Amino acid sequence: MEAFDLVVIGGGAAGEKGAVQAAYFGKKVALVEKERVLGGAMVNTGTLPSKTLRETALALSGLRQRGLYGVDLTLGRQATVADFLHRLGVVIKEECARMAVNLQQHQVTCFHGTARFVDPHTISIATKDGETLIRAEHVLIATGSAPNRPSAFEFEQERIYDSDEIVTLAEIPKSLVIVGGGVVGSEYACLFAALGVQVTMIEAKSSLMGFLDAEILELLMTRMTSLGVGFRFMSQVASCQVSEKSVVLTLQNAEVMTADAVLVCAGRQACTAALNLEAAGLVAGKRGQLDVDPATFRTPVAHIAAVGDVIGFPALASTSMEQARVAVVHLFDLKYKMQIAPIFPYGIYTIPEVSMAGETEATLTEKKVDYVVGTAHFAVNARGLIIGEEGLLKLLFKRDDMSLLGVHCLGEGATELIHIGLMALMTKANADLFIHTCFNYPTLSEAYKYAAYDALGRRAKVSLA
Repeated sequence: MEAFDLVVIGGGAAGEKGAVQAAYFGKKVALVEKERVLGGAMVNTGTLPSKTLRETALALSGLRQRGLYGVDLTLGRQATVADFLHRLGVVIKEECARMAVNLQQHQVTCFHGTARFVDPHTISIATKDGETLIRAEHVLIATGSAPNRPSAFEFEQERIYDSDEIVTLAEIPKSLVIVGGGVVGSEYACLFAALGVQVTMIEAKSSLMGFLDAEILELLMTRMTSLGVGFRFMSQVASCQVSEKSVVLTLQNAEVMTADAVLVCAGRQACTAALNLEAAGLVAGKRGQLDVDPATFRTPVAHIAAVGDVIGFPALASTSMEQARVAVVHLFDLKYKMQIAPIFPYGIYTIPEVSMAGETEATLTEKKVDYVVGTAHFAVNARGLIIGEEGLLKLLFKRDDMSLLGVHCLGEGATELIHIGLMALMTKANADLFIHTCFNYPTLSEAYKYAAYDALGRRAKVSLA
């Protein structure tokens, strides 16, 4: 039985980074991935696919260039599934290959099969050819998650999709109902609406993503409505019937909706059921998640750590990678990167993009922090005018010393632009940083300077009053 310093279970975002981190420090590492290819949901069904399909939808629809150059740049025919999925195949293939090369270069031994614990230090890997046993001094569980599947929907039917299956759709529907108004549902609503699909979202709460800044969310919903997305808030599906040509949904308020297809985005379930956790001395909690020390990511069994979707919030690819790196440092006491960043950005790939970092007006109000707002609209920014972007940058400062507390952005490129504000938050900078910085012109980045000026102006008016 071959022995390893670290066995990583799961070959997605977190698994790769954790394995490479340990190997970088000279540890003997094995990685076990149940699928034939690496990448997990990040590469194959979730993060990269949805973002790639978004870019494809924008390209096929000509939405970015609409009205800018006096010509119609939309595709001169109905987009096909082949059009829609072509770039996705290229991206997945290239990223899987990159991960394989990275692991190979760091001399990580890869196994493809289903892993389960035999005891706290022994891992069984089942393949079609039999079983392999390996011994682990330490274990990193990074098995990710899968879509939650409510029993009201018959997912074996071709017209009913979960968020993993939608990337393999057989045809582009003319109408689509999306059940769930979270990040994933909102992203898919936008990209399908951009392709001309009639999209309706059903959400049990009173709005979409409630964690967003209220002003940004209102602007996003306005833009989504202009794309053609319809909303049914405070609504739930009572029944779902699938026929050869359509899906009929009956809501709890008795409203009946008919669509070509349904996409169910009802959260995700941690992939821990096959691990035989009891043999390792572990017990899974709600939706299969594992409890860990939030500082070290160790489970109650000290030599076993868990990261990424299997431990729940925030369940982002970016944070999962960082968790894996930090977990490995603690497992081997490497005295290297001992903690994850205290502030992380959210990137939401709707149309337009939304991104945020730090506090919102709601959280500052709840904490009784006196703050001042500064905004800059891209419609009056030279670069924004050139590209036809009507987004918004919103900064939140502490009133007494003008230290930056929160950054919120809506518009194309928001998920890139947010990092200027994120670095300011990480360094505890105040408005002077933006005032004293010279930004390229014309750029959207320049909005930071004018948002800071706006905040200083509002602060001065209140002081004078």
